[in-house]
Order: sequence, then structure tokens, then C-alpha cells
Amino acid sequence: MNAYDIIKTVRVTEKGTEQSHDYNQYTVVANPRANKFQIRAAVEELFKVKVVRVNTLNVHGKKRRQRTKQAGRAANWKKAMVTLKSGDKIELT
Repeated sequence: MNAYDIIKTVRVTEKGTEQSHDYNQYTVVANPRANKFQIRAAVEELFKVKVVRVNTLNVHGKKRRQRTKQAGRAANWKKAMVTLKSGDKIELT
């Protein structure tokens, strides 16, 4: 897998913005088959930053129903909280 297959997007949320200012952490959506070492290498390659720590967790998709009897399901995905070296940051514009 290349870096673009491993990192899908950076999650921009209110809580994530707070973490980026206070702890220099960013939340990324990663490929569920990628491990921490692959995620670290992909973030360093794509954003040209130094990664200190990577924490991951698998998020299970919620059951969804929209005014019908058939229930759907949101996709499962992998969340990775990436801590960067002091002074580095990811531009989200």
C-alpha cells in the first residue's frame, strides 16, 4: 500500500481542533488493514512532519434507518490519533 491508500483523510472536528492546539495531535482516517508503523510512515511522507506517537482504534459503523423498514449500516473505519513533534503542524486549509 502506498501513503495515499493508507491515509484517507484528516478529520476536522471541534474536539480535534482543540487537540491540535493543546497537544499537537491530529485525527486521521486510516485504512483498516494498516498498522501503526505504516500510518506513521504515511503521515510523515504526505505532510512532511515528524510523528512522535500513533494511537489507533477501530470504529464500528452505526446502524442507520431512514423512514423505511430496512435498516442500513454505516461503514466501519479506523481512527488514528497522531501526535506530532513540538513545532510541527498539519495545514488543514
